[in-house]
Amino acid sequence: MEYTLQKVITNKRLLGDIFTIEVSRPAGEIRPGQFFMLKAWNDELSLMRPISVYRFDEQTLTFMYRIIGKGTQWLSQLKRNDKIKLLGALGNGFPCEEVHGHIALVGGGVGIPPLYETAKKLTSLGNRVDVYLGYKDALFAFEEFEDVCDNIFISSEAGFEGYKGFITDLLHTENYDAVFTCGPLIMMKKIIDQCRQSNTPVWCSMEKHMGCGIGACLVCSCKTTLGMKRACKDGPVFNGNDLIFE
Repeated sequence: MEYTLQKVITNKRLLGDIFTIEVSRPAGEIRPGQFFMLKAWNDELSLMRPISVYRFDEQTLTFMYRIIGKGTQWLSQLKRNDKIKLLGALGNGFPCEEVHGHIALVGGGVGIPPLYETAKKLTSLGNRVDVYLGYKDALFAFEEFEDVCDNIFISSEAGFEGYKGFITDLLHTENYDAVFTCGPLIMMKKIIDQCRQSNTPVWCSMEKHMGCGIGACLVCSCKTTLGMKRACKDGPVFNGNDLIFE
C-alpha cells in the first residue's frame, strides 16, 4: 500500500489542544474503527502519525487529534488547500456486523472519535446504542452522538459537567449484549473486568505508538493469550478476553 496526497479542507481547534482536520477522501473502503497514517512534513520527522477515523462521507474524511508532540503540532498548522499524505485505511475496525441488540460504546478522551462512525453503523444495522463518554475536564464532541445513539452518558474527573468521576462508574455491562471501547488502558481494563463478570462480549481498540502502520516495525505489539499481536495489522480492535494487561 502506498500513501496518497490529499487536500486539506478545514483544520480547526475544537478545544484547547484538540483539533479536527477535514481532508479530501482517498479511494477505497473505510470501516468504523480503522485508522490512517498521516504526514505533513518532509525529512524533519521520518515517521507518519497514526490517527483514528472520526467522520467520513463520500467526499471527505475527518480526523480528531490532540497536540502531543512535534508531528501533531505541525498538523495543527496546516491550512486550507495544503497537501497531506495519507496511508490507509488501516486495521480491522470494530466488528459491527457481529453484534446484535443493545450495544454500549465507551470512550475516554481522544478514544472518543472512533466511536462516532461506529455508533452510526450499529444504529443503521438496527441496534440500540448507548454511548458513554469520559473526560478529564472540559467536554468535546458529545453533541455529535445525539443523532446516532439512544442515550448519552457523560462523566468528567473534574466534575464540571455530567457525573463527577470515572465513566466506568456509570457502566453496567450486564445490561448490554456487547461493549465496544477505546481510550486509556486503565479504563479498558476495568471494562474488560466488568464484562467478564457479566459474561458480556467486549472489544477494545488499542491506541499504541506506531512506526509504520503496516505490521513491519513491531513497535505496536500487544500481549495476548494468542501470543504477541500487532495493533496496526492484527488490530487495533481486539477481543477484550484475548488481551493481557501488565
